[in-house]
Amino acid sequence: LLGLDPGGRLAEAVHFFVEDTTKIFALLVAVVFVMGLFRTLLSPEAVRACIEGRSRGVGYLLAVTLGAVTPFCSCSSVPLFIGFLEGGIPVGVTMAFLITSPMVNEVAVVVLASIMGWQMTAVYVAVGMGVGVLGGVLIDRLHMERYVEPYVWTIRMGSAARLAADTSLAGRVRAAWGEVRDIVGRIWLYVLAGIAIGAALHGYVPEELFARYAGADNPFAVPVAVLMGLPLYSNATGVIPIAEALIAKAVPIGTVIAFMMSVVAISPPEFIILRKVLQVPMLAFFGGFLAVAFVAVGLLLNALFV
Repeated sequence: LLGLDPGGRLAEAVHFFVEDTTKIFALLVAVVFVMGLFRTLLSPEAVRACIEGRSRGVGYLLAVTLGAVTPFCSCSSVPLFIGFLEGGIPVGVTMAFLITSPMVNEVAVVVLASIMGWQMTAVYVAVGMGVGVLGGVLIDRLHMERYVEPYVWTIRMGSAARLAADTSLAGRVRAAWGEVRDIVGRIWLYVLAGIAIGAALHGYVPEELFARYAGADNPFAVPVAVLMGLPLYSNATGVIPIAEALIAKAVPIGTVIAFMMSVVAISPPEFIILRKVLQVPMLAFFGGFLAVAFVAVGLLLNALFV
């Protein structure tokens, strides 16, 4: 329709953009709607109640599992953090939840599986949850609760007043479509930006360039990928098209996953928000741990899958 040369770079970039836009947004709307129906049964208070009173080990596993299926946004970090502590949930378990939630969510899993296959998606999910558990355990063992702002321990949020929910099927469908409008409305620009970057990489950046600077033979490729992801900000869905383009250029899977996790989990907005409840030493440990963990994960995956 556009009169482009099918073998040209512009044609390849446009094809990538159109195909990924239709595929990702169709999956995005469908999965958010289905999970919106599910979340009419699950609130942040219900998540807290599920973890509350459990043993430490069970608490970690529940925290990362619930973090993977409840992708609360950064703006929810502070009330969730305070609410978890108020319920007697240890700081480490709370941080395990907050580490996992942005990295792993059901929308990202479905979209990632359509691009990378279920095997690599399962690896991504397992790594994300494993990093969450390890981070929580270290925070507990190092007794870093002393770096929580003192006022947090004196807050008593109590049970949040809830509006009467419409539990009929029609009411749940309305709530699910409301979630589609809210979530897609908040992230569509990030997704389009990610697809545009992926299309540019796919169409215009020579494969030889990636092989030279981001290939398995370059020992600095993974640390550089993590550092490049630090100042960026996107959700997991938005960064997937970039990952797809990198994989198509033969960038090793470990380098790609390390970059994805860095972009999603070490976002400046979330750190700014968490500064309201965490002191600088805790935030520094949090960011440093994630960066080191992502580099280690990238190197390990490259060794296993290259």
